[in-house]
Amino acid sequence: MLRIGSPVVGVTDIPRAVAFWTQALNLVVAEKWSSETWRTLEYADGSGQALGLLRSASPAEPYPRLHLDLFTDSAEEQRAEVQRLVGLGARSVDWDRYPPDPDFVVLADPDDNIFCVIDLSRGPGGGDRPAA
Repeated sequence: MLRIGSPVVGVTDIPRAVAFWTQALNLVVAEKWSSETWRTLEYADGSGQALGLLRSASPAEPYPRLHLDLFTDSAEEQRAEVQRLVGLGARSVDWDRYPPDPDFVVLADPDDNIFCVIDLSRGPGGGDRPAA
């Protein structure tokens, strides 16, 4: 049966990307799946693969068709996580496509890959988490 594995992010500097994403999401490197051009990051609790990092020569897209959404449960948590991620090396993006009163913040990782930090309390479910 076919199923989705894990998202893969193209990066130019594997060690820098590993440092950022392991700290950002509390992940660990799966040494079994490591090479010079690839790292698999797993959940620290051993529950499986979370993210792949692939060395890429192409630049990050300013308006990617696919990106990561990271969830928080409140506006306060969202602010704290954005600040923490910026401290780890992410940068704020001057996003020209924000809707009025957005529930998300657009950031870029150290390789300029765009991702969003979303406050689920402001979504249609009022804090209900999306179904797995």
